[in-house]
Amino acid sequence: MSASTSGCRLNGTLLLCGLAVTPSFAASTENRIAPLNYFLHSYGPASTPTMQLGWVFAGILALIFIVIALLLAGAVFHKRSPEDPRSIGREDQGMLWIYIGTGISTCILFAMTIYMLITLNKTAKPTYAPALTLTVTGYDWWWKVEYEDDDASRRFVTANEIHIPVGQPVLIKLKSADVIHAFWVPVLAGKTQAIPGLTNQQWIEADAEGVYLGQCTQYCGLQHAHMGFEVVAQSEAEFRTWQDAQRKTAATVLTGDVNTGWKIFLDQCAGCHAVRGTEAKGVHGPDLTHLNSRRLLVGGLLTNTPDHLMQWITHAQELKPGARMPSMVLTAAEISALSAFLSTLN
Repeated sequence: MSASTSGCRLNGTLLLCGLAVTPSFAASTENRIAPLNYFLHSYGPASTPTMQLGWVFAGILALIFIVIALLLAGAVFHKRSPEDPRSIGREDQGMLWIYIGTGISTCILFAMTIYMLITLNKTAKPTYAPALTLTVTGYDWWWKVEYEDDDASRRFVTANEIHIPVGQPVLIKLKSADVIHAFWVPVLAGKTQAIPGLTNQQWIEADAEGVYLGQCTQYCGLQHAHMGFEVVAQSEAEFRTWQDAQRKTAATVLTGDVNTGWKIFLDQCAGCHAVRGTEAKGVHGPDLTHLNSRRLLVGGLLTNTPDHLMQWITHAQELKPGARMPSMVLTAAEISALSAFLSTLN
């Protein structure tokens, strides 16, 4: 840790050595398609009508562009009569074409409005009752994901990673803890804003297993671009297995370095982070009970490896300036002990 860090320093300033970009890019290339390629791809019934609407609108706009280009070309190359090149003609001679063009444009706009409203109606709610309800809260700059259940003992919390069963609609209640955010998984559903003091709703459904990238699309501050998340669509059996594992509390044997690391965590991290089944009950940062089950860290900025995790803990403000996570000042021994403890949060 210390050796790799010192190799990245120049004039006392930490050079990030590409960590702020490379890990996230490497993670995103594992996905089937580019995250914003929603114009060509759809993997859910909430996004397919919107994609088709985009195709229709794009086709209409292309046709309008061609018609206008042809009319413009005709006007440019049109010449006056050689017998009387200075004549202008009657001022009302072209009014018929203006009337026709205005009428056609009005009909097209009216039809586009009707089609848009039909699409909104299709995507407003699923065809049958959601199999799962989540409450997703936007923070500067990460996402808290609460899995609801009528039985309070079966509820649990994760961060920046949403697991859902394939082929089943999922209701998402959207909240914000600070400013306006916008929740968007392009190939699964449209975007919905998370507004402080309000609870908005959206639903998503995935037709195929896979990892789908999401992003906050409402500018919310300095690190808005680094407020991503993942939706992991799994088979029913895999989802239930994951869900059962997430409901468990932390199973940690506090011996040796792990015990030392636990004391450091309790002293410096537990005010913001929770580890269920322990004295750490912080609510201001992500729940870390099953930290090592997640693929990404820091709102999608880094892949979840021990080295990246410790880089984040000790250099948070260099990696994500303005985040509420401070850069922790730790000795090499403390870093080793804390890493040993965090490695047990499976």
